[in-house]
Amino acid sequence: MTSELLPLFIRDLEKLAKEINNYQNESDLWVVSKEVNNSAGNLAKHLTGNLRHFIGHLLGGSAYVRDRKAEFETKDEPVAALLTEIELAKAEISAALTDLDTDTLANSYPINVLGYDMTIQYFLMHLYGHFNYHLGQISYHRRLLDRAV
Repeated sequence: MTSELLPLFIRDLEKLAKEINNYQNESDLWVVSKEVNNSAGNLAKHLTGNLRHFIGHLLGGSAYVRDRKAEFETKDEPVAALLTEIELAKAEISAALTDLDTDTLANSYPINVLGYDMTIQYFLMHLYGHFNYHLGQISYHRRLLDRAV
């Protein structure tokens, strides 16, 4: 399972980096409105923080300490910093998922995140879906703002 899932996470983290790089105006990464209260920059920080915490740290033992509040409160961080976080996420989830075998995937995830017990495999699939939900939001946000320029 991880042999299929890891390349998908890496591919889509690279798509995230491409979306971040494709903003015509760097400041647009942080634009919000009444209807859109999460900027692309904040969503990128949320996605990398989520993967680094739930996969890199809890499954892989990385030293990453998540600050979820900062994921949504940080503003005007440079593109280079976001790209660094994406690279760190790629490295940490690669290290964590490379070592997981099929038997381990059937074990319970170490903490109760969603309000019910689940296997590691189930939660990895949840994380992948969550990642792509927000990646789509970022893509739409960028295309809307770039069209307005």
